[in-house]
Amino acid sequence: MNAVITPVRTEERTKLGIRPGDTVRVHQKVIEKGKTRLQVFEGLVLAVKHGTEAGATFTVRATLSGIGVEKIFPLYSPIIDKIEITKRSKVRRAKLYFIREKVAREVKRQMRKAVIEQKIAAPESPAAEAEAPQEASPAA
Repeated sequence: MNAVITPVRTEERTKLGIRPGDTVRVHQKVIEKGKTRLQVFEGLVLAVKHGTEAGATFTVRATLSGIGVEKIFPLYSPIIDKIEITKRSKVRRAKLYFIREKVAREVKRQMRKAVIEQKIAAPESPAAEAEAPQEASPAA
């Protein structure tokens, strides 16, 4: 049998048991200007594809600066330095793609609410304000 030499600790990655619904923190190696640094991407695991085989991947969704960002990470990639599971949630689906639409609906709902509040807070017109003091003075 051929021994496979890899810089990735494959046993650790398979024992992690990443599942949809987990909140994970992925430490990814980024090379900039000849220097290597670690960049952390924390989010919700939407899907795990191909189990624990060589081509296994997992999709992580995070909200960064109010924008939803999804990244697909290969499970056994040497670019990934470390994977931490910060929280486990019980979910009843294997793929959580519906989260995308759910978040979009919530944002639309908040935008509608903000527009209504602005209309209520803003005065109707400058002419209406000018007429209001004149009506109050004759009664006094």
